[in-house]
Amino acid sequence: MACESCSTGKDGQPKGCKSNGTCGTDSCNKLTVFDWLANMSLPNGEAPFNWIEVRFKNGRKEYYKNTENLTLSIGDIVATQAANGHDIGMVTLTGELVRVQMKRKKISQDGEILKIYRKASQRDIDIWSEARDKEEPMKVRARQFAIDLKLHMKISDIEYQGDASKATFYYTAEERVDFRELIKVFAREFRTRIEMKQVGFRQEASRLGGIGSCGRELCCSTWLTDFRSVSTSAARYQQLSLNPQKLAGQCGKLKCCLNYELDTYLDALKEFPKTEVKLKTQKGTAVCQKTDIFKGHMWYAYEGEWMNWHKITIEQAKEIIELNKKNEAVGSLEEYAVDLLEDTKVEFENVVGQDSLTRFDQPKKSKRRRTTKNIKNTKGDAGDNSKGNTVVAKPTVKRPVRRKSANPNQNSNTKTKQTPNAKPKQNPNAKTADGEAKPKPNRNNRNRNKRKPQNKPNSQNPNPNAKPNPNAKAKPNPNPKPNPNTNAKK
Repeated sequence: MACESCSTGKDGQPKGCKSNGTCGTDSCNKLTVFDWLANMSLPNGEAPFNWIEVRFKNGRKEYYKNTENLTLSIGDIVATQAANGHDIGMVTLTGELVRVQMKRKKISQDGEILKIYRKASQRDIDIWSEARDKEEPMKVRARQFAIDLKLHMKISDIEYQGDASKATFYYTAEERVDFRELIKVFAREFRTRIEMKQVGFRQEASRLGGIGSCGRELCCSTWLTDFRSVSTSAARYQQLSLNPQKLAGQCGKLKCCLNYELDTYLDALKEFPKTEVKLKTQKGTAVCQKTDIFKGHMWYAYEGEWMNWHKITIEQAKEIIELNKKNEAVGSLEEYAVDLLEDTKVEFENVVGQDSLTRFDQPKKSKRRRTTKNIKNTKGDAGDNSKGNTVVAKPTVKRPVRRKSANPNQNSNTKTKQTPNAKPKQNPNAKTADGEAKPKPNRNNRNRNKRKPQNKPNSQNPNPNAKPNPNAKAKPNPNPKPNPNTNAKK
């Protein structure tokens, strides 16, 4: 995260934040320390600590001794001592907290002492600003030169010294690179002293900055200063999937945050029995499949039955292990796992002020027997779609036909009572005077139009249900009966 929006302008004032580097935007607060001793006076009138912390580009910090006893505060731009010439930086910490930071970083006060020359003048700031503006286009050209020379290296950042007399090229490479020819090309092209400095992938990410998978700025570019080694065992202890795409950060290495909660997991795992220990039961040998560290549960499965897991507690697992050491085997794991069965029944009781069983839970069964015979569509036929509504014809279900006895008026199970004024019922099978059977009346008036017309039976075809044969010829009656109405004599 380059500090471009809050960099210093030509008049010596910051461009973006206007607060001398103490704002909370961009990288002004990058790797800063809150001075909670700023408003406190030292006891017994002691002199304040005369070392100053100065920050340079991308969070690089150095510690200088204030030999001139300058009155400095956080945000002041100062000219500091360098190997050749001077450098320009910003004061980030003063007073007793500088002593604490130097002790934490193991910086000795008796070694090589670098001094602060003066507060930066306007001319110093102008030269520093012009040098900072050259860094980005120079990085693009430097990368192209490295590609032309077919060097397996990546130039990640360039930092100019405050007086523009030297440029430091930071690069990363997996193998050793011979860049002697590259330095000659850089010196001829950029007309300045060149210094090549190799950094690791974690240091590259801390200098450039970025947004991590958690949605926040990278820890290495905001507050993390020391990089501890991270191994895959940290992910195993925390029971994380060993997926390199999820465990690796932007630097391509394992995420530093894997070490944050590792100590807590290790303390919790001390109470667990070893997962390599098998449980011997009368039903079979059980092997550990999974552990829940914070709930204190373990899942075991019998050998050969890997799909059926049984959950038990840590105390139960230790109890079974102690019995196994005495050559005693328990009955089965089900005896212990039955106490941890969870009730997965979901209760939606009194959600909207009603009873637990509402009319939406179970549909009521209609008592009315639905007849699908002769269903009429009031909207039209199945293919009629005059109003744009889709009409679907429902299939009809044929009901079984009950067979009636020959004489419907006589039933063996029922007795008919005769009334004096009752009219005698007509026999549907009675014949007319001509010997022809009367046709049965059609009682189904609703299906009168849909029913096929019935053929009237004649004397030759007494069966009313029989279908007439159109190709058959009428046969003469060999024994005709005499008609009583005709005269005997002709």
